[in-house]
Amino acid sequence: MSEHKVILVTGGTGLVGKGIEAAIEQEGKRPNEEWHFVSSKDADLTDRNATEALFERIKPTHVIHLAAMVGGLFRNLKYNLDFFRINSKINDNVLSISHEYDVQKVVSCLSTCIFPDKTTYPIDETMVHNGAPHDSNFGYSFAKRMIDVQNKGYHVQHGRKFTSVIPTNVYGPHDNFNLEDGHVLPGLIRKVYEAKENNTPFVIWGTGSPRRQFIYSLDLGRLFLWVLREYEEVSPIILSVGEEDEVSIKEAADLVVEAMDFTGEVIQDTTKSDGQFKKTASNAKLRSYLPDFKFTPIRQAIKETCDWYVANRDAARH
Repeated sequence: MSEHKVILVTGGTGLVGKGIEAAIEQEGKRPNEEWHFVSSKDADLTDRNATEALFERIKPTHVIHLAAMVGGLFRNLKYNLDFFRINSKINDNVLSISHEYDVQKVVSCLSTCIFPDKTTYPIDETMVHNGAPHDSNFGYSFAKRMIDVQNKGYHVQHGRKFTSVIPTNVYGPHDNFNLEDGHVLPGLIRKVYEAKENNTPFVIWGTGSPRRQFIYSLDLGRLFLWVLREYEEVSPIILSVGEEDEVSIKEAADLVVEAMDFTGEVIQDTTKSDGQFKKTASNAKLRSYLPDFKFTPIRQAIKETCDWYVANRDAARH
């Protein structure tokens, strides 16, 4: 009988946490795993005492650390210092208390925005600290980078198996559809829905030319389960579709228009900022471990996400 695992998922009620839950449901729960998905309602992770109380109550053997202050491009531009300070506190509390409570493994969630702004493509796991991140979200990016520094420190100094994953642009059911705080795909989905409902044009912010690799939250959930159970490295691993599956914002918008059966006018507001043009990531390391992993086709995944939003609009985060 394999040992009993008590798995604490911080930020567990958000997009990625729900993806992990869906992946567990899809493949069947393992009998030796006890899962606890918690949110900011359960504990303020910027408060050390509250974080310790959460660990004391759950007594985790494993932690998936998703909790973070997050936002879209425009909120990041405005609150870079807040993003750095709040996320640094959260991360330090979770990792240091995981060490105190003898947690066997921590898997933290980073972001491709941690990579250097001036770089060569595709970016890979060895390039995280090779230069400053894009200036639009330096606060969030540096706070996330420090998780990688701490993971290495806990391993070198204490022998801990603390690691991290770097997903590309995540989307799916339970996303944040707030136009200021949310990310690009949920923003497009909400705007198409409202344009259709109000018989108004659908407005795409920016030129639509930036390119992104999108990963469906269910696929990311399946990969998180593999990392928790199988991945033994301390150094991070990029979780992403391949370079060949990168799409432009305009192409993503067209897929949303198709999924929502929107037939109205589409306008591009080029006065709005595009943000980073591209941040193409290599999934070669992932493929070296999982050569046969099947990603959900983007057209199907966007359709499922749009259908979820239409069915759950009143409960969705706005």
